[in-house]
Amino acid sequence: MRFFLAVVVALMLVAPTSAGAGVVLVPDGNRHAEQPAIPGASVRRTKAGKTTFDLKYEKVRDLLASDRQLIAKIKSTAADYGIDPIHIVGAIVGEHTYNVDAYDRLQSYYVKAASYAGSSFRFGYEDESVEDFVSRSEFSECNGLSDSYRLWSCRELVWEKTFRGHSVGGISYPNNRFSAVFFQPFYAGQTFGLGQINPLTALMLTDFVAQKSGYPKLHASDAAGVYKAIMDPDISLAFMAAILRKSIDDYRSIAGMDISHNPGITATLFNVGNSLGRAQALARKNAAGGAVVLPEENYYGWLVNDRLAELKALL
Repeated sequence: MRFFLAVVVALMLVAPTSAGAGVVLVPDGNRHAEQPAIPGASVRRTKAGKTTFDLKYEKVRDLLASDRQLIAKIKSTAADYGIDPIHIVGAIVGEHTYNVDAYDRLQSYYVKAASYAGSSFRFGYEDESVEDFVSRSEFSECNGLSDSYRLWSCRELVWEKTFRGHSVGGISYPNNRFSAVFFQPFYAGQTFGLGQINPLTALMLTDFVAQKSGYPKLHASDAAGVYKAIMDPDISLAFMAAILRKSIDDYRSIAGMDISHNPGITATLFNVGNSLGRAQALARKNAAGGAVVLPEENYYGWLVNDRLAELKALL
């Protein structure tokens, strides 16, 4: 509590704009005059598809412009989570511009989701399922955490501290993210559907989505069910809204920043993930004193802010 108060006090002393009660309003627009560098993997993936970022952007923009049913769903879901629908639009545009190609119509996403019904696969690494893995004594500090967000965030932190890149119990674990090692049963990729939701992220937010949208809770023991949910456009939109809402809440409560008026920042956090850890890191920077450090957009969020007028017109 003392740490948080110190951050708030520091921000109040130097913040030119406030969203009330010591919270800094992050202004709209991009902090970078030019788009930050696009990762090589995204560039290579786009070239392999014999397309360009501009063409992919135009394709997803046109999908949104032509599908009023999808726009209505976006607006309704955004209202359920108390966010501006432009945040969901920005995340969809970013994902389909830099990570995957958009289907030509919404129905294609439903068909793809249905194809996972009855599929048999699991989340795990080598011969160990993720359920068995997180039952190890190393994860005892997470026991008793009933909320899915806190529970899986704790488990992810234990992975980072104890297992990632280390040999434990005679098993060498990859120096890679928890989500990539244990939640990627398909080698072609680990995120699917309209929202490109990571399975681990879905498990983290399943309690929140169940509460807000009424969808059944997801379980790591039912990998096919997790994938079917995140590939279903309706459910995927709920998880997208939950991710964006959680990012806004994390930055407000932890870093003392109101990012709700900057879709480029929320899109950036949707892209990079771990809004909790990133908000904590920003809070530590600002607690040190000096000029207030504001969150910055990456290449993905930069596009959203750069095309914001055009994207708002879709709504």
